[in-house]
Amino acid sequence: MSERKPAEDPDIYDASLKGTTYRVYRYMYRSGKPVRVNEVQRELDLSSPSVAQYHIKKLIRLGLVREDSEGYVIDKVVFENVIRFRRLSIPFQAAYATFFAASLLILLTVLRPGAVTSTYFFALVALGVALVISLYESFRSLRRLG
Repeated sequence: MSERKPAEDPDIYDASLKGTTYRVYRYMYRSGKPVRVNEVQRELDLSSPSVAQYHIKKLIRLGLVREDSEGYVIDKVVFENVIRFRRLSIPFQAAYATFFAASLLILLTVLRPGAVTSTYFFALVALGVALVISLYESFRSLRRLG
């Protein structure tokens, strides 16, 4: 039986990217720059540099991190649906939440009819539900990043 490679099976990341290894990956992702073993050990309060080295090597074997002349850098991003602006990571669902919130605001202010019709009420409910779902998914993605 052959060993599964990360590039061939993306589900292997979910199984392997847990605990301290996930914390190391998340720290490297958030830093947005090459990091050294001692920096990872110090920032994550790991017991020794060898523990940090172990988790970094594990990430290298998974194909998520590579060694650079200045340290270790993220080679593959496994966070799904994330927009990254420098060091800030925003869930893609936040764009949907913004759209639904703006649409709901416009519907309640600019496009408000004189009398509430069933169509208007349905539009309010549909936008409200869409907004709640997109906010829930955004916060869920933030917890995964966080």
